[in-house]
Amino acid sequence: MRSLPRAAALLTAAAVLPLALTACSSDDTTDAAKSSAGKSSAAKSEDPDAGLATGARLKKALAPASFFGAGYSVDKSAARDTGTTYQEPTSDPAAVTKPDCAKLGGTSWIALTGDEGVSFAQNDYMNADTTADIAQEIDEFRGTTATTVMKHLVRAVAACPTYKDADTKSEVKVSGKATAGLGDDAYTVTLTDSVWDNGTTLIAVRKGTSVVTVMSTDGHDNGAATAGKLAKRVTDSL
Repeated sequence: MRSLPRAAALLTAAAVLPLALTACSSDDTTDAAKSSAGKSSAAKSEDPDAGLATGARLKKALAPASFFGAGYSVDKSAARDTGTTYQEPTSDPAAVTKPDCAKLGGTSWIALTGDEGVSFAQNDYMNADTTADIAQEIDEFRGTTATTVMKHLVRAVAACPTYKDADTKSEVKVSGKATAGLGDDAYTVTLTDSVWDNGTTLIAVRKGTSVVTVMSTDGHDNGAATAGKLAKRVTDSL
């Protein structure tokens, strides 16, 4: 091996040092980049709303106007959704133990449970000739909350054997039962009143993190057939 003069050796050593420092600096930058990427990935995985449907997406899953047939038109004042953002979910335990039973008479009757999800979409179709009313709604929940909502619904309905109709001041009888063949879990509520021309059928269906709720007074069977078809239509669209 040829020996280098001392001066040349010192210069070579000096030249190597910056390279070594540069390499070290490059490794530090890479580690910092990896750490930053890791934190970003962790932040995304910790997002409680990650993967959940927005109101805009749920709106597309609602049954279209063509489903409702002749005579029905959408009530624009009742058509709402949470758009492309999420809202903070809420829960009211008292609503289950002491439910406001009159909420069963509304189009957004799922409010009976006291649970509100991170997103929703809903609308209501009315028939001016027959005064029949058909409503649909989808609510999205975090984690396993949708399963809890279904349990809350069963408990709330059990606590509401009757309630007073706000318009007729008459007594509405309430009955509920588990329903097979729809989504992951389904429950049907039937409302009847001796002074009504026809009763009302409400159906709640859980599919994953979503809860579909429909209401129908259409037909002469307490709205049961239409409610069943609508619940299936919306659930299958999710």
